[in-house]
Amino acid sequence: MLPETTPEDDGRTAPPARDRRQADRVALRADLRAALPDATAAVVVTAAVFAFFWARMESGDSATVAVMPFMDDAGTYWMYLLSQAFGWSGLLWAWGTVMLGLLLSGPRPARLPVSRQVLERWHRTTSLTTMALMFAHALMFAAELVRYEAQLAWAERLWAGFADTFVPGWYDSGTGRIAIPLGQGALYLAVPLGLLFYVRHRIGANTWRRLHRFVIVVYVLSVWHTLLYGTNVWYGERPRTLLWLLQLPVAVLLLLRLLRPARRAERLGAPRRDQGASLPGWVVRAVGRVAAVAVVVGLIVVVASGRDGGRERPAEPPATSPHAHEPE
Repeated sequence: MLPETTPEDDGRTAPPARDRRQADRVALRADLRAALPDATAAVVVTAAVFAFFWARMESGDSATVAVMPFMDDAGTYWMYLLSQAFGWSGLLWAWGTVMLGLLLSGPRPARLPVSRQVLERWHRTTSLTTMALMFAHALMFAAELVRYEAQLAWAERLWAGFADTFVPGWYDSGTGRIAIPLGQGALYLAVPLGLLFYVRHRIGANTWRRLHRFVIVVYVLSVWHTLLYGTNVWYGERPRTLLWLLQLPVAVLLLLRLLRPARRAERLGAPRRDQGASLPGWVVRAVGRVAAVAVVVGLIVVVASGRDGGRERPAEPPATSPHAHEPE
């Protein structure tokens, strides 16, 4: 979620180790301060989404209630609604920070509305905000599970909510068996991959750059988690189609970034037979470009055909609970 630029890239002399550690701490504090307006906007968006979900539930038009009719009580399930709201704002911020990252690391646009330094700062602050929103999404989901397990003692309720939310493989109900580990994977990858930017001089710029490429995996897991478990896009209707459509510009920018990367070392030239070490890297980069083309084509086919994995809305919705443990 962070731009692939370091002092080593532009030929400047790196500061001594002590100064690097101090600069890292200062950079993180500065970015946290700079992220306050961004985080405030995220809270406002989350509040608006929460109000929208509440109004839909009160009016009887909630897709969540269509999936789980017993949840037709906004006053009781407000923590679940808030978890959904944080999840959607988190996905929106993740989309934005990934778009900024791909824009910065791909072909350099001839004109930018703001300076590159401003875009890099936005990329970093939206990354920090995204991590906070993802954690808030998980925390409110855990709080709802604690409230739901009212038949247990408090210690057992707290453990059940924590384990089902944060321990991979613990949640054992329905689609959540797959969807929740995907979300956990996104969260557990997002935090270290995002914060490694601030210690890049300690681990080495090349190491950080290689690890940073896996940020796209975080985003893919987040979208996959939403498509599987997001009751607001559960059915094959317009909201789900819109979610698929939003992935098209990400895929296109990713393809452009792979075809014309900003760093010369990542450009795909002819394979060098006289240098065996370069051939595997060339193959990986070539496969990545082919895969990106396939993703773009696949997204177009999904949206055009309407076969997006959405469920059919049943005539009589099932009265299943969000967390009904199934017997062994």
